[in-house]
Amino acid sequence: MFEYELQQIRSAEMIREAHNYRLAREAVRSRRAAKREAARSGREDSEGRVHTNRQRRHWFARAA
Repeated sequence: MFEYELQQIRSAEMIREAHNYRLAREAVRSRRAAKREAARSGREDSEGRVHTNRQRRHWFARAA
């Protein structure tokens, strides 16, 4: 009887883990879809991006 209860507990835990995994995948999928839609609609979404007109500075001076 103990083995059966242990198997039921493990099964329930695996079901919970699978549900959480599917929720996380759905969140990532919807975030990517929203990002694609924002890019397609032409809206400026500056989250995580740096927009500057300054030229990149070289780390080492060029040898003349």
